[in-house]
Amino acid sequence: MAVPKKKTSQSRKGMRRSHDALKGVNATECSNCGAPKLSHHICSSCGHYRGRQVFSKPESSSAAL
Repeated sequence: MAVPKKKTSQSRKGMRRSHDALKGVNATECSNCGAPKLSHHICSSCGHYRGRQVFSKPESSSAAL
């Protein structure tokens, strides 16, 4: 079984792990309401996608009371 002869330095370990960090989310602005949304996804606040209404958000039950 292969066993390393020398300890891996912190610098070398850090250089190897430099690509393991999580990337940030690239949010764009909804063309209808201006809320942040993911590209190629339906806007969760207004329900629009590519200029048309895909779903309507249900009214909250507290408004009926």
